[in-house]
Amino acid sequence: MKEKFEKLNKLFVEKKYSELIFLIESSFDQKTSRLLNVLAVARLLNNKNQKSFILAINEFKEGYTQEPKSQIGLECLKNYINALVDFYDQKNVSDNSLNFLNLFNEALDFLDKAHKHFGYDPKLISATARIYKRLNDIDKTLYYYSILSKKGDLNSTTLSSWIFFNNYTNSWTQKDYFKYSKLLDNYLIKYPEENLIQLKKQNYSKIKIGFFSSHFHGNHSITYFLKTILENYDFNKFEIYLYLNNKFEDEGTKYLQNLVFKFKNIFFLSDVEAINSIRSDNLDFIFDLEGITSSNRITLFKNRLAFKQVSWLGYCNTLGIAEMDYIFTDPNLIFSNEAEFYSEKIIYLPNIWNCHSGFNFSRTENITPYVKNKYITFGSFNNFNKINDRVINVWSQILKRVNNSKLILKSSSKVETDRLKNIFKQNSVLEAVKFLDPKKEFKDHLYLYRNIDIALDTFPYNGVTTSFEAIWMGIPVITMRGFNFNSRCGESINKNIRMEKLIANNDEDYISKAINIGNNRTNLLDLRKEIFENSLNSSLFNVKDFAYHFYSTLIKIKV
Repeated sequence: MKEKFEKLNKLFVEKKYSELIFLIESSFDQKTSRLLNVLAVARLLNNKNQKSFILAINEFKEGYTQEPKSQIGLECLKNYINALVDFYDQKNVSDNSLNFLNLFNEALDFLDKAHKHFGYDPKLISATARIYKRLNDIDKTLYYYSILSKKGDLNSTTLSSWIFFNNYTNSWTQKDYFKYSKLLDNYLIKYPEENLIQLKKQNYSKIKIGFFSSHFHGNHSITYFLKTILENYDFNKFEIYLYLNNKFEDEGTKYLQNLVFKFKNIFFLSDVEAINSIRSDNLDFIFDLEGITSSNRITLFKNRLAFKQVSWLGYCNTLGIAEMDYIFTDPNLIFSNEAEFYSEKIIYLPNIWNCHSGFNFSRTENITPYVKNKYITFGSFNNFNKINDRVINVWSQILKRVNNSKLILKSSSKVETDRLKNIFKQNSVLEAVKFLDPKKEFKDHLYLYRNIDIALDTFPYNGVTTSFEAIWMGIPVITMRGFNFNSRCGESINKNIRMEKLIANNDEDYISKAINIGNNRTNLLDLRKEIFENSLNSSLFNVKDFAYHFYSTLIKIKV
């Protein structure tokens, strides 16, 4: 038996996971918690396909239930939670593979018992936060991150998540974002300069610009904004590089590659390798399109990848790190007296901070659904995590006061909906709310806007892509004034199509605007027609003007 365990250790060290899996399955009739843990880990390291995930999840679970009060049982539980969440997050998971809601609730029961038995454990706390996020309970997610903060056990990943998730709530001021983002700067690794290629200032004939993202593919929202500037630049003045942090590439990736001078996929590179690869290109500018979203590699920017670094597009708030030189915004988003709460130097683009490239199929004016339905349909296709209790309460008041009205909801990211449904039920409007599943084909997603009379924006975390999409389809979007960059995106969008009348000052004003439009059918028809006819000529979709201002700004700040 000792020889078998020695062989297992040797296979694991040598990363011969297939052989290790075969040895355990064929040689051990009774599998202990330790063996189950090793077996499940090996499965996931060997191949993260659907079959491997399901087998590993069951093995981690069995390992925990065998020894719920031992350290190896605790390790199995942590691995179980993380594997379950990782599998849930995969887009290609078949809907019937597992009942995730039941598994998440069971996992919370396991976690409750583990917290009571083992006491404080930072990895257990992080695992609990991950579960609550998928259950769309942001308050509890933040509660567990706050425990890590009080214990001094935050790291760059957990602190990033804590900061980011607070954007969904009404708890923090911009001063709070600034404070904790500056703290994040202290958690990021600064690699020794002797291990890194040095940036060398040279007089190139062209300005060299890099863009960093995990989403240069398919119909991801980033691409529709990025194409605006990649399809409209002077090849004689600018040399553009794309750096992808994702193993997944598709036809959309290839399309973007063909628009630029150089493309690199740095997903499989270590931090030092990635830094050196990007530094070797001697960029004048690099744009971070991730911020502190889930797939970020903000540590790379802490180690300076280019002479000037810019935060733009993916995360609409301060990053706090000293090496991020600029944040691109517009005059509607950050007021001059608020600059002290952004660590970056604020660069104002003249009209709007980004511009949508539109879609490559014919645009037709759609008759508002009310004409056929004889009732008003409100809608929001924003990420469900943006729908907090305050938003639900406001929307519920609208549904109650616009006779027989309906609300359609669809999220771009996967999250359980039971919590949302319970709050709508408590507000006595659940029967008026319809939850739609994500659409596999992007056109099908876009055509769902034809079922909406009036779009309702979320707050304080506004929609961006969803608002551009709704407006492109000729649908008015009611939004709320905010207090910082992130919460003023809807305000800027509506100001740039001269729809200030759709910007609410507070909850009561938001409700009033929705009721007035919902109960005034003539006004609704006129409003939709105005938006459809004027939006493409506005700053929202004027790609030529936006690209001109974007590159002109770079020329100015390069000097």
